[in-house]
Amino acid sequence: MFTVLFGIMMLVIFGKLVKFAVKASWGLVKIVFTIVFLPLVLSGLFLAGLAAFAVPALLILGGYAVLCGRRL
Repeated sequence: MFTVLFGIMMLVIFGKLVKFAVKASWGLVKIVFTIVFLPLVLSGLFLAGLAAFAVPALLILGGYAVLCGRRL
């Protein structure tokens, strides 16, 4: 009986730890994407001569950031 109870409680605690790990990694991915990856892609597009794609993307993302009032 105690073995079953121990197993159930271990699965509950392990599940909570997995949920916490997924939340933490998702937050980290959003920060890295917003601060590192997006400016590199836009700069790369601009330097490669694709300003026709980089400028509208910058305007759309900037407008979204201003209008939503939240982080990307």
